[in-house]
Amino acid sequence: MAGPVRRARPAGSTDRKRAGRPRVFTVLQTAQVTAPACQLPAESGVPLARWSAPELARETIERGIAAFMSASTVRRWLAEDALKPWQYRSWIFITDPQFRPKAERVLDLYARTFDGVGLGADEYVVSSDEKTSIRPAAAATPPSPRARPARCA
Repeated sequence: MAGPVRRARPAGSTDRKRAGRPRVFTVLQTAQVTAPACQLPAESGVPLARWSAPELARETIERGIAAFMSASTVRRWLAEDALKPWQYRSWIFITDPQFRPKAERVLDLYARTFDGVGLGADEYVVSSDEKTSIRPAAAATPPSPRARPARCA
């Protein structure tokens, strides 16, 4: 059985140079610029609450990742990765010194243990403290007369 026929390419049949401007930044530089957007600025030692595109561009130049960087380039790269660090809301820092023991007790219940002993198959954990700060909404319309119980004579 004969294999596939291979022919030599005719002269001049190679791909032409692609249209458009060549890349200015490498893929590594792109990753190095977008990586801080996934962290709080304080983790990088920057005294900001949230990152903005201009701040990330400035940080890129200060870190020596690139000699120049525009905020619009950073914004475009973040949009390609669906990152919006300026909309990031950070965690509220816990100030209760007893938080850890309180949280461990609840988390142990979720893991089906109480005081270090596993719960039996007939024992259940019921949580009734969900969203206690939300009040129920009032009925939009009053109940219809048909909803009232009828009198029996």
